[in-house]
Amino acid sequence: MSFDPGRAAILALHWQVNVIKPEGFFGGMLSEPAARSGVIGRAARFHTEARDAGLPVFFTRFVIPEGEGGLVRNTDFMRAVGDAQEAFRPTAPGAQLIPEMLPLAERDRVTDNQKLSGFAGGDLPDILTAQGIDTVFITGVATNLTVEQTARHGTELGFTVHPVSDCVTAATEEAHRGSLANLDLVTAGCRTAAQVLELARA
Repeated sequence: MSFDPGRAAILALHWQVNVIKPEGFFGGMLSEPAARSGVIGRAARFHTEARDAGLPVFFTRFVIPEGEGGLVRNTDFMRAVGDAQEAFRPTAPGAQLIPEMLPLAERDRVTDNQKLSGFAGGDLPDILTAQGIDTVFITGVATNLTVEQTARHGTELGFTVHPVSDCVTAATEEAHRGSLANLDLVTAGCRTAAQVLELARA
């Protein structure tokens, strides 16, 4: 793998209280696996080191504004969050980025939408294209949800997409590994944080 660091970026997906922390809406499903895997610390270090190496970091949040914005209740997932939308208001505690990500997020761009894919329902693709970015490295939770959806979507949009395999996780190891196997086939391939940083610094 090789890439031009001047044309690459990190997409940090759904590092939110609602997804990662026990008190969040999905905490019962994802907080324990995320904590056990150590993915939060690894991803936070990766984001910081990648930015220091010159790669911009774009955070995405799933939020539901008054009036529901671009939310479409066409899946059980979207119906569930729509029914609990007060927990996903942009200013709600659960919608905020987790403390481990805040120091970096305060210096980088955060985009909000009402879709599972970070590329859908917002201006993120246009922002990246305007900055000459054609390669993205994806981190986030969960591997088989927002990570896989965003990676497939980005690939179809023409971006070269690499999920960062040790900076993503899912509710179960089986779901995580199965999703990574899928992503190796339908993207430019999974990479580790160390592999990305080595090339970015070269």
